[in-house]
Amino acid sequence: MSKMLKSSGAMAAATMTSRVLGMVREMVDARFMGDGWVAGAFQLAFTIPNLFRRLLGEGALTAAFIPVFKEKEKVHGEAEMWRASNAVISGLIVAAAIIVALALAGVSIALGVHQFSAQTDLMLRLLRVMFPYMLLVCVAAVFMGMLNARGHFFIPAMGATMLNIVMIASVLLLAPRMGTELPEQIFALAIGVLAAGVAQAAFQLPTLRREGFRYNWVSPWRDETVGRVVRQMIPGTIGVAAFQINVLLTQSVAFWVSPQIVASFNYAVRLMELPQGVFGISLATYLLPTLSGMAAEKKYDDFRATLRSGVSTLLFFNVIAAILLIVLAEPIVRLLFERGLFTAESTQRAALALMCLAPGLVAFSTVNVLARAFYALGDTTTPMKIGVACLALNLVLAVALVHPLRQGGLGIANTVTSICNVGLLLFALRKKMGRLEMSGLRANLLPLALASVLAGGAAFFGAQLWENSLGHATLALKLGAVFAPAAGAGLIYWLAALWFRIPAAREFLQFLQRKSGQP
Repeated sequence: MSKMLKSSGAMAAATMTSRVLGMVREMVDARFMGDGWVAGAFQLAFTIPNLFRRLLGEGALTAAFIPVFKEKEKVHGEAEMWRASNAVISGLIVAAAIIVALALAGVSIALGVHQFSAQTDLMLRLLRVMFPYMLLVCVAAVFMGMLNARGHFFIPAMGATMLNIVMIASVLLLAPRMGTELPEQIFALAIGVLAAGVAQAAFQLPTLRREGFRYNWVSPWRDETVGRVVRQMIPGTIGVAAFQINVLLTQSVAFWVSPQIVASFNYAVRLMELPQGVFGISLATYLLPTLSGMAAEKKYDDFRATLRSGVSTLLFFNVIAAILLIVLAEPIVRLLFERGLFTAESTQRAALALMCLAPGLVAFSTVNVLARAFYALGDTTTPMKIGVACLALNLVLAVALVHPLRQGGLGIANTVTSICNVGLLLFALRKKMGRLEMSGLRANLLPLALASVLAGGAAFFGAQLWENSLGHATLALKLGAVFAPAAGAGLIYWLAALWFRIPAAREFLQFLQRKSGQP
């Protein structure tokens, strides 16, 4: 547990820094473009190359490649490990370049032969500028995976700060020079996305070079490692990126109904990504190479214990985060985004989406962890099949709910889908391994639920008391409307968890005591 907390904690610190800076970026973006049709067009356009990044970069490729990378290191030595890495990177560059070229050609032809609505025309023109980001950030994501496999978690996680810094600069420095109207100025953000892709890839290189990596072209054609990785990643392309595919499809449906729904829902998603990235992605990133090494050495008891500990830690931190996001949705959105073109009505729309999306936070993060367990065992097919089923369910729910509930309907669809995804993955993993030894974890679910109810009640009544007594007219009052009830709820949750002897709470307390030098 302590090693997991130390390694994933270092990454969580970097991820927290990146996500906080990302939240600053979202605040700048909200003030700049609000949640109108221009914002919806940009966010849908950005979702598409981002999806391909998850498919080819952070998702299926790294999930398939890291176990092979670790195996090469343990069995064949570092020379073969770096050679195999170069072959995979070479193949990635070729594949991504072909996809980029086809996408740019297709979008250009579509714009040339058809007269689209203003919203769709802007979305396609923004997509044409941003799509090459896919190639750049895929390379950055593979670099990150290689460093994770070598035991580096902090520096790779800090790479995402480059995206945020560059995009903030593009709004503050470049947008005023792009014209006087928002549909013209929005292209500054698109250019910033491309510059951020370059920065993210370059940021990883110094640490990789110190590890001994030197990029050399290695023909990917008929390379045994490349073929193996491709075979592993084809089913995993859907499995590991099921959530992102869901987001793209549901946002496409929502864009057809109203571009405003896309923008409101995206602000809620960004708020979800802060705790999900800090706790869920950090743990999942740590667990993939760790579980892969245990699977390669057939240490299945250690595999189960590590997975159980990871899920337990994930539940402990994400449950309280979900509670606070639900209860304090409107004060949080108001504090972070309500300025400039982001109005009080915009706050209500984004808060509705967040309240409907936040109940699925634990499930979203658990899907990432359980998927890594399958990949560590060399199984990418099972998550793919489950992902396909959940993808179909999400699309049906989104189409049914987006008209009556708008952005709230998208949140409910994603929450229900992710809960189903977790249940199916757990069932399949238990069947695959014979047993998961999760009985201790199940015994703590009721105490954890009771602690959550106490914390949620404290947050709700604290928020009502603050609003009725003090309101939110100034920045200081807006800060207090979020942090005063959140602090009280967090303290009650922590004390209740210790009182109920929830292992993750006690282990984390011991970890903090060791870090502070206390006996």
